[in-house]
Amino acid sequence: MALAHDYLLVMRGAERTFAAMAEIYPDASILTLLYDEHGLDGRFEGRTIETSPLQRLGVGQNGFRRLLPLYPWAVSRLRVPPGTRVLLSSSSAFAHAIRTPAETIHICYCHSPFRYAWHERARALSEMPAPLRPALGVQLAWMRRWDLTASRRVDHYIANSQITRARVKSTYGRDDVPVIHPPVETARFTPGEGDGEHLLLVSEIVRHKRIEVALDAAREAHMKLRVVGTGPDLELLRASYPEADFLGRVDDERLAGLYSSARALLMPAVEEFGITAVEAQAAGRPVIAAAAGGALETVLDGRTGRLVPPDDVGAFARAIAELPRLELEPAAAVENAARFSVEAFRVRLATEVERVLAEGPRP
Repeated sequence: MALAHDYLLVMRGAERTFAAMAEIYPDASILTLLYDEHGLDGRFEGRTIETSPLQRLGVGQNGFRRLLPLYPWAVSRLRVPPGTRVLLSSSSAFAHAIRTPAETIHICYCHSPFRYAWHERARALSEMPAPLRPALGVQLAWMRRWDLTASRRVDHYIANSQITRARVKSTYGRDDVPVIHPPVETARFTPGEGDGEHLLLVSEIVRHKRIEVALDAAREAHMKLRVVGTGPDLELLRASYPEADFLGRVDDERLAGLYSSARALLMPAVEEFGITAVEAQAAGRPVIAAAAGGALETVLDGRTGRLVPPDDVGAFARAIAELPRLELEPAAAVENAARFSVEAFRVRLATEVERVLAEGPRP
C-alpha cells in the first residue's frame, strides 16, 4: 500500500482526512508534492514521505499557489514504490495524476476535480490582473486536457460528497463512484453552555470562500464575528471590517473553545463537504450555511441550524436573528455530528478498498 496527497503543508479539512487514511495503513509510504512537518502538528512523524523536486524550493503554505504551472510536471516525478499493490490517493487537483505500474490498482478519494480548471475557472480568471488573464486561460485549458487524461488512469474513484460525485461524473465521465463522507474528529469537541456571544467562521481567507457574505451578515445583525484562518485576502478584509475579530490560525484546543462558546457557525461558501459544519455541531452549536453542496448532507434545517440561499446576505442576517426563537437542542447537533466520526470513516473506507481489491483493476 502507498498513499498520496496533493501537498502536506497545514492541517485543514483535506489534510485531516488524509491523516485518518494514513492511520488505517500505518506502514504505507506517502507521496506528496510538498511537505512541511512544522505545519502538521506531528501527524506524519516517522512516516516514509517522498516529495517532488519542488520541495527543494522551500515553499510553504503562503507561497505554494505560485507554483501552480509546475505541479503537473512535479507530480510526474513522484514514483510509486516497486511492488505496491494499491495506491490510495487523496486528491483535490494533482495526486490522482500519479502514474502507477501496471500491477498497481489506483484508488482516488476525490475531494473535488481541479476546481480552477473546471467549475471555478471563471473565478480564477477574475482574480488575475486583466493583462495576465489570456495567459492563465491558455494554461487552464491545457490543465483541463492534462487532468482529463490523468483521470483515465485511475481505476476507482470515491467521492467525499454528493456534489463531488456529480462533478466527477460530469468532468471525468465516471458514474460508478460511491460517496464516503470525510472523517471529523468529533471527540475533540465539548458542547458549550448558554447561547454564546459571538458568531464564528472557520475558513481559508480566499475569495471563493465568500467571507464577505458572512461579514456583511454579521454587520447587519449587529453581532460580533470571529474569523479563524489565514489567506491572501486576510489583510484586505481586516481593513474593511474593523468590527470583526480576525484571529489567524489557531491551535486545536483554542478552536474547540471558540466553537463551544459561539452563538453559531456561519458557512457562506458552497463546500464540497464542509468539515467545519460538523465540528460546530459536535460542539453543540447550530450552523447557518449556504443551502448547497455538502451542507445539504450535514446540516438538518430547523433542527441543527438553518440553510439559506447562497450569497444572500439578508437571508444570513435573518437566520442569525431567528436562532433564539428556534430553540435548537445541542444534543440533536451532537447526535447528527456523530454520523461523520473518524471511526465510521475508517470502517467505510477500508471496506471499500477491500471491495475494489477483490474486483481487481478496471478493464
